[in-house]
Amino acid sequence: MAHEKQVIEEVSGWLTVFEDGSVDRTLTGPPEDKFMAEAVPPHDDFIDGVAVKDVVADENSGSRLRIYLPERNDNSVNKLPVILHFHGGGFCISQADWFMYYTVYTRLARVANAIIISVFLPLAPEHRLPAACDAGFAALLWLRELSRQQGHEPWL
Repeated sequence: MAHEKQVIEEVSGWLTVFEDGSVDRTLTGPPEDKFMAEAVPPHDDFIDGVAVKDVVADENSGSRLRIYLPERNDNSVNKLPVILHFHGGGFCISQADWFMYYTVYTRLARVANAIIISVFLPLAPEHRLPAACDAGFAALLWLRELSRQQGHEPWL
């Protein structure tokens, strides 16, 4: 007889945490919503005026970022403003490459004419706080290095 795992926490439709510490993030909400949680691959081509790239901000921790670069129609050499954003999900669900964020970030990049950077946050409970905060701080440090010309990212 197989022993069923005991559920200790549940966010209906999104997240189930079991007594052994394992987590099930299978989206069980309405089928018509599932596309919102699908990953959108990065693309160097400008689609609807925005290109998308994934980079590693910190080799030691593996902290990753997604960059949304708006297409420029002028010949300006001026730098674009940067907006660093930490996506929702309560540090438990969702990722920076999900369609729901892709649509928001691409539009924001295009309309604001700004580079949007979104952090891939390590998810709890497997990665307890302050892991997500550390990933966000790594993104800030990466941006600081770039601003001091101690690093290189051609998109910034």
